Amino acid sequence: MSQTYGPLELQRDCTLSDDDLERFQTYAGLLRKWQSKLNLVGDSTLADLWRRHFLDSLQLAAYAPDGPKCWVDLGSGAGFPGLALAIAFRPQSSWRPGFKMVLIESNLRKSVFLQEVIRATGARAEVIARRVEQVSQTDLGGPASVITARGFAPLARLLDISAHLCGPQTRFLLLKGQNIDIELTAATKCWRIAATRHPSLADPAGWVLEITEAARAASI
Repeated sequence: MSQTYGPLELQRDCTLSDDDLERFQTYAGLLRKWQSKLNLVGDSTLADLWRRHFLDSLQLAAYAPDGPKCWVDLGSGAGFPGLALAIAFRPQSSWRPGFKMVLIESNLRKSVFLQEVIRATGARAEVIARRVEQVSQTDLGGPASVITARGFAPLARLLDISAHLCGPQTRFLLLKGQNIDIELTAATKCWRIAATRHPSLADPAGWVLEITEAARAASI
C-alpha cells in the first residue's frame, strides 16, 4: 500500500460521501491537535493516518451483520476502530437504522477526546468511561451484537473480560497482527471458537479476526 494513501483514497475504497469525508478530516484534525497531550497513537503513524488508522478501522464494515445492532468497542483509546465506524455509519449514510456504537474507555482524558470527536462529527456513538469489567448489559440496553477491538488485549484475555456483555448471537470483529496464531492457540485452551481470518486491507502483516461463536470449554 502506498505511503501517499490519503483522504481521496479512503473515500474511493470505502465509498464515503463528501460529507462523510469532511467528518473524517475533522476527526484527523482533532487527533493531531490532541496527540501531543494524550499520545493517542504512535507518532510515526500520523504520516500514514488515512491508511494505518481510518482504512484499518473501516474495513470491518465488510463483515457487519444485517439489522439494527449495538456495537461495542473495547478500549477505544483514539477511537479505532469503533469511532471511525460510527462516523461512517451516520444516519444520513446508506447504513441501516438502529445502529449504535458504545465506546468503552477507562482513561478519562481519552474519553473526553472521544466525546469531542463525537460532538464535532455527529457520530452515532456514546462513551462509557469505565473499565470493561465494570460495564453491564444494562448499560448497553442488552447484549452486544458486535464487539470490536484493536490492540486491546490478547484474544484469551479479551474473551474473558467481555463474556458478560455477550449473548448467543454476539460476533467479534477484531484487528489483529502477526501473532494471531499464537493468540488463537492460547485462547482455544479455554474457549471453543468458530473463527475466520481475513487478510487486512491496511497492513500486510495484519488480520481481521471474525468470531461467530465463542463458548468456554468444558473443564476436565
